[in-house]
Amino acid sequence: MKLKSLPEDFEVEELSDFPMDGGPFAVYLLTKRSLGTPEAITAISSRWNFPRRVIGYGGLKDKHAITRQWVTIQRGPRRDFREESLSLTYQGQANRPFGPQDIVANRFHIVLRNLTEESLQQILSVRESLSTFGIPNYYDDQRFGSLGESGEFIGRPWCLGNYERALWLAIAEPNSHDRPNDRDEKEIIRRLWGDWVACKNSLRKSSSRSIITYLVDHPERFREAFALQRQDMRSLWLAAYQSDLWNRCLAAKLTESVDASRLFSVQLATAKVPFITELSDEESQNLNELNLPLPSARLHLDAGPILDLYEKVLGEQGLSLRELRVKYPRDSFFSKGERQAIIKPRSLKMTRTGDDDLNAGRHRMALEFVLPRGSYATILIKRLTLSPE
Repeated sequence: MKLKSLPEDFEVEELSDFPMDGGPFAVYLLTKRSLGTPEAITAISSRWNFPRRVIGYGGLKDKHAITRQWVTIQRGPRRDFREESLSLTYQGQANRPFGPQDIVANRFHIVLRNLTEESLQQILSVRESLSTFGIPNYYDDQRFGSLGESGEFIGRPWCLGNYERALWLAIAEPNSHDRPNDRDEKEIIRRLWGDWVACKNSLRKSSSRSIITYLVDHPERFREAFALQRQDMRSLWLAAYQSDLWNRCLAAKLTESVDASRLFSVQLATAKVPFITELSDEESQNLNELNLPLPSARLHLDAGPILDLYEKVLGEQGLSLRELRVKYPRDSFFSKGERQAIIKPRSLKMTRTGDDDLNAGRHRMALEFVLPRGSYATILIKRLTLSPE
């Protein structure tokens, strides 16, 4: 896929050979800005009146960029549409839906601004280390947008069977990403939690009000009320929790595998984690070949160091590996698979582009690089811009 003139920061999916050879699935190129992928899919579903289940896509793209990704719609219209924050461009027909397995990488173009001369030189000095040793393949903060003020993942009480707590976190807890209407609705639900009739009468029509309406008639059936949440949202909550646990496992592995003099700490949304400055030959060989599995009860590890590490990390969260599953509803489950511990950017280019036109007396720099699917450009940016203390 080739880009024409996209402004400033953008992300583009690089694909395997997706079979556009006719079939019932219409294929589109989705371009969006200031909009997350789930919100874009909701907008498409509403505009063309298609259920979400017939819309296929791969990655969840950052809302704070221009992004391009592929989308399929079963028996979708063979035409384009455009709104202020997104557009769909019809590409052809396929015989199956598009999915994450069809993405091989993502290509990024990012402009760094407001740089002092010192910070500019810092970024340039890290380039060789970045290309040689790579970066830890952490999930970054945008993965954890569902995390509210308490810092408790919805997935944790869900796994433990505390459906009332899981529901409260989902529909009542304040979140920094809440829109004004959401903030008002959640305040009402918190204030009237348990008084379901009063709560229902105080809310405007919404998905949360529908759940409260169910509780009016079934005041203690929190399990069933929680299941009324959209399935795709519940899957995102599980993914966020699993991603945080994987991050903690990687952090523990780096701490035990790399000499402390070659590590420095970076604060992510949910934990402080180690980054690497360099690696010995032995450390590099061991980590470059390491894939860590996504933690869940579906994971069957042989006795050994990895199992011990996972049980230790989960134990710190008050869980065991066998407890990392949901019993209800059965349409939601943790992902199964592996993730590279260390990644190296491909085709990395750094270009000084002169003075920053938005910040007098400061500089700007353009970055271009390619990362494997599922890896976060913002982790690379943090490695470039945050130096060891």
